[in-house]
Amino acid sequence: MFLLLLLAGVAVTVFVLSRSGILGGTSPERGVEPAPTPVDDALDIVRRRYAAGEITRDEYEALRHDLET
Repeated sequence: MFLLLLLAGVAVTVFVLSRSGILGGTSPERGVEPAPTPVDDALDIVRRRYAAGEITRDEYEALRHDLET
């Protein structure tokens, strides 16, 4: 019985340490990419519109230049 309690304690300790990131486990913060900035979103929209043929190359270049500066 004592051995089972000891093993359960070790298992709980390993689980808690892995969740906190000490043992390299996953925590809620890991693997989450930061939210894109509004400029990144706008550039992505401009790229998609250009790829879809909604805007000309000149319009694309002008919009991209405006957003990057």
